[in-house]
Amino acid sequence: MAAMLGGGDGMPLEQWFFEMPVCTRWWTTATVITGVLVQCQVLTPFQLFYSFRAVFHKQQVSRRIAKTKDSTSHSHTDNRVKQYWRLLSTFIYFGPLSLNLLFHIFFIQRYARMLEESAASVAHFSWLLAYAATTLLAIAPLFNQAFLGTTLSSTLVYIWSRRNPDVRLSFLGLLTFKAPWLPWVLIAFNVVLHGQWPKDELCGIAVGHGTYTFAMSGGHEDSELTKT
Repeated sequence: MAAMLGGGDGMPLEQWFFEMPVCTRWWTTATVITGVLVQCQVLTPFQLFYSFRAVFHKQQVSRRIAKTKDSTSHSHTDNRVKQYWRLLSTFIYFGPLSLNLLFHIFFIQRYARMLEESAASVAHFSWLLAYAATTLLAIAPLFNQAFLGTTLSSTLVYIWSRRNPDVRLSFLGLLTFKAPWLPWVLIAFNVVLHGQWPKDELCGIAVGHGTYTFAMSGGHEDSELTKT
């Protein structure tokens, strides 16, 4: 995978893990654990997806209780708590254990890691993540997006590509291009592979462009959102 997109030398798994900066490490760990729990059927995707109604409105469920054989059953209604965990779980579920999950983990640990390592501090990168995640949560209902991990990853890839315009990448050893073309190369690859435009990645590019443009507007190149 690293060779496909200009990766570097290999390293032991343990060293690779502990050398990751803190935000990237926790995001990667949460993604792997969530994938394993879904694979083992401890969790289901229905418990993880983002829904504005499920998060901000109490859900009601009716259950029928039968007291005895001779008595008539009746309905009882419980108010369930607001499901705030979905605000986070939507960003850490990329599917059960599969090559697709490994593909996304690669992008998290590579491009999110490079952004975090070049940030002025952990707080700067945390602010960038919070800003992008909040924007995605706000617009997700408009595009009917339930899982936002791929979209957030695409946002970070776009910001990294704009912050490193002179870096040259290689795709499959056949195509060499500069970093700003990376998001579009990935979209083209998805179109060829799946035969349809990847809505998640397009939305991620839009949010990444908005974040980058906002941070750089007026010549504020040291904005906390994209400072490197």
